Amino acid sequence: MENQIEARVLIVDDDLGVLQAAQFYLKQYVKLIDISDNPEEMIRAFQPGQYDVILLDMNFTLDLTSGEEGFYYLRESKRIDPAIEVILITAYGDVELAVKAIKEGATDFILKPWQNEKLLATVTTTFKLYQSRNRIKILQFQKEQLIDNINKHFYNLIGTSKPMQDVFSMIKKVSKTDANILITGENGTGKELVSRAIHRDSLRCHEPFISVDMGAISETLFESELFGHKKGSFTDAIKDRAGHFEIASSGTLFLDEIGNLPYPLQAKILRVMESREVKRLGRNQNIPINIRLICATNLDIHRMVRERKFREDLLYRINTIEIKLPPLRDRDQDIILLANTFLEQYCKKYKKPLKTLTTKTQEMLKVYHWPGNIRELKHSTERAVIMSDKDRLTPDDFFFSSQKDRMEKVPDNLTLDHLEQEFIIKALKKHNKNISKAAKELGLSRSALYRRMDKYNITL
Repeated sequence: MENQIEARVLIVDDDLGVLQAAQFYLKQYVKLIDISDNPEEMIRAFQPGQYDVILLDMNFTLDLTSGEEGFYYLRESKRIDPAIEVILITAYGDVELAVKAIKEGATDFILKPWQNEKLLATVTTTFKLYQSRNRIKILQFQKEQLIDNINKHFYNLIGTSKPMQDVFSMIKKVSKTDANILITGENGTGKELVSRAIHRDSLRCHEPFISVDMGAISETLFESELFGHKKGSFTDAIKDRAGHFEIASSGTLFLDEIGNLPYPLQAKILRVMESREVKRLGRNQNIPINIRLICATNLDIHRMVRERKFREDLLYRINTIEIKLPPLRDRDQDIILLANTFLEQYCKKYKKPLKTLTTKTQEMLKVYHWPGNIRELKHSTERAVIMSDKDRLTPDDFFFSSQKDRMEKVPDNLTLDHLEQEFIIKALKKHNKNISKAAKELGLSRSALYRRMDKYNITL
């Protein structure tokens, strides 16, 4: 029938007349109705997931008034299938018995003789409750799976260099706190990966992680996106909607490229951070929020404060701790490690034999400036895997942001002398021309470094 509910119902009662009457009436409205006049046989045959709702008599022939048999079979039913919804039936309208039944795990309580409309309403309501609880369990499972997948994907932070070890140390120190974090660094250095790593190791790891690209939100939609809106509050507001702050409540909110936020809108973020409340557009009610805020920017936000392009009071709010990510060019020893990781990842993805890097390619990768940082290395490696039919990748297999940069950094007649010269120049630049520090990094004595500087006409 069109109006039938998709419920699977079992009725257990030792009165065959009651069973047949209930079955005859309910089968008009319920997809499946089974009956049993023997609770012992019912328990022996009962399987998890077999039914959605059980109507269970409380008093059988051994005990006509106490309801103890009904409580026993209630407990057994819930033991076999904890998700089952049980409606207890009795001819004795004892309120205390009803309260005890609910405490024991029953969903509802019905007296007989019942009115058919009351019976149908109780079964229908109980089935809807079963569906709701089941849906919540599925959503919770999906949420856990999503969180697990996100964490696995984004916790792939790789690096053995000193700058990255310092970053890992900072992540470990701040993760278990609720301190607001500001992550700074050039584009492609892995700011979102770090934010997800902090969330993964935080006390909020089982709660939502919401990422928002502040540079992609227009000023007109800013409040709607961040704080939510009420249906009808503006032309396209066709339904109520929660904003990112509200959705992230109890979890972590990551505001990427916070430096791109126009100055007038910065005050709105500051107000929310100070009050810990948001107000949806079109509503007067304040909604409490409980978030851990992580922000990121590739801009010099401290200079922006001096130039009055970013609010100083907001900066104080968002950077209890600041984590500075090093550019890839300052992580020489990590470049080959990252490249090999990407090679393995993309060879597997595109079902190709594992490719390797020639020695010359490795040296070239170390010398190249990598203006796009890890993102550029990753995309260049993916392209090389797709386009090359060779087992060993050469410098020509890699794509660079500009041919000019490549020519400046990697001469066509690449030799060990060229590479040594580049390494010395980079080390001196990195350590502000401090000979002792540069020599230590290069594994040379001061005198050996001076001899090589003289050989390559390198001056301070």
